[in-house]
Amino acid sequence: MIRIDAIVRPERVNVVLDAMSESGCTGFTYSNVTGRGTQQGVEVFTGRGSATTNRVSLPKVMITTVIENSNKKSVIEAIINAAKTSELGEIGDGKIFVSEVTDVIRVRTGDTGTKAL
Repeated sequence: MIRIDAIVRPERVNVVLDAMSESGCTGFTYSNVTGRGTQQGVEVFTGRGSATTNRVSLPKVMITTVIENSNKKSVIEAIINAAKTSELGEIGDGKIFVSEVTDVIRVRTGDTGTKAL
């Protein structure tokens, strides 16, 4: 099993979640996060638009799912295609982190492994 953490733009969340569902991903969690990467923040207008300041961290959404290894390629491709804001993508479109999961346990039944997914 693998865990996928995808950090995407807030305005792309619904598109990404729909694409994940269509690719066979049955469950996920997501939360609002703030941070920065290559984009290094943005310049924003303050007051009545007469002054600017740099906003160092930006709002993003982190989507987390645990899936079987056999679905890895299709789910990652779905996230990439849905998270891009243009055909070639833009700085700030997001990141995907993939890690191994050694076990999953369903609290209600005690099921383990892929049966618990």
